[in-house]
Amino acid sequence: MKTSSHYHIWLIGADSHYITRLCHRLSLNPDHVVRRFATVALALAYRSAATAQPNALILDNDGQEGLPRRILRKLRERLPNAHFFVLANEANAEAEADLLSQGVSAYMVKDLHSPERLWQALAAARQPAVPAARPAPEAPEAPAGMLLGQHPSMQQVRELIAKAARTTITVSVSGETGTGKELVAQAIHAQSERAGQPFVAINMAAIPRELLESELFGHEKGAFTGATARRVGRFEEANGGTLFLDEIADLELVLQAKLLRVLQERAVTRVGGTQPVPFDVRLVVATHRNLTAEMQAGRFREDLYYRLLGLPIELPPLRQRGPDILLLAAAFVRTFSQRNKLPVRPFSPEARQHLLAYAYPGNVRELKAVVELAAVLADGKQIEVADIPFRTAPAPVAAAPARSSTLVFPSLREQTLAIMQDSLTALNGDVVAAANRLRVGRSTLYRLIQSGHLLLP
Repeated sequence: MKTSSHYHIWLIGADSHYITRLCHRLSLNPDHVVRRFATVALALAYRSAATAQPNALILDNDGQEGLPRRILRKLRERLPNAHFFVLANEANAEAEADLLSQGVSAYMVKDLHSPERLWQALAAARQPAVPAARPAPEAPEAPAGMLLGQHPSMQQVRELIAKAARTTITVSVSGETGTGKELVAQAIHAQSERAGQPFVAINMAAIPRELLESELFGHEKGAFTGATARRVGRFEEANGGTLFLDEIADLELVLQAKLLRVLQERAVTRVGGTQPVPFDVRLVVATHRNLTAEMQAGRFREDLYYRLLGLPIELPPLRQRGPDILLLAAAFVRTFSQRNKLPVRPFSPEARQHLLAYAYPGNVRELKAVVELAAVLADGKQIEVADIPFRTAPAPVAAAPARSSTLVFPSLREQTLAIMQDSLTALNGDVVAAANRLRVGRSTLYRLIQSGHLLLP
């Protein structure tokens, strides 16, 4: 165990301008002790000779052929206390899911991500775990990878989660059903100083109206027929921790008024009681409805709307996240297969296109259910199109034009994207070679890949 306050960072990577700049930038922090190694073998040799132990290890994956599992396993065995960060030249959804499942803290694409993401990840890794003041009930298990993604919208979501976690601001999460709103609440709780305290979730739409007040605020013995004992409500249950109110738009107006008073007074009065009970909770609310439209229609109180708005986080629908679909699918299959002792099968190229062509009305929750069933149905070495049971037919990737007397011509943008996609496919995803062939800047191709307009084979 180190007694030094310095943060020791090892950087493993061949000599390049990027690595040189990275070393220089890391060394600007006086708390950092940075060591650079050209190969994994040299780093491990130094570890053996000097009995040194880094706090963080940054591995440039250039030329590592996807970072073989044995290399990562050896590093983790020899450096068990280090946080691992992997830098890659290009996006690879399955490689990222694989590395994250093996305990890598972050996977970053050098040409797509600002170095600031690495500084933020290192800063987060340096934060000591907050000791639990008392035993806390376990939060529901988060499906693996639900908040993974390289799409800019998901990067922004993660940044907002980190900002929210540093404060006690109320957070309002919006998004379609199945996008992972409760997981955002869990992530905020886990990254905050309240992590050792209770995380309590309640779905407003799932509780009968006549029981919801008692569920939220509790009741005294004899408060109503069947109240044979005092009951603590969710606000008291979550005291010191985080309370997640899902489907807040389903709360009827009478209870909205009571909730507003409770939030203003920071105390609840149990049903049938007279004594206010103070509480201290971080509040996260969520809805799949447009809360502004609900307020304008008179179905949601304006004063409660502004009380709850806090920091808004909007989750994008899965159909807008492009290649993130493949990243999530790979993570779900790996987690499910390992848990159920099934072989971890990759998706065939046709199955990958099949996944990308679907609209996912149930969003990430639906994708998880579909690929887990595919993992069960698959018999071959890969998961094939026939193993993927969508409830509705996916839109065809390239449908043939119907016979008509009116000719329909693709737009110039559509033709340009098709040419770019063909070049990427023919060159097996080599972005540099494709950019040279097309005579466009690499940044143009990377931007279109990141936005989901182009797909890596």
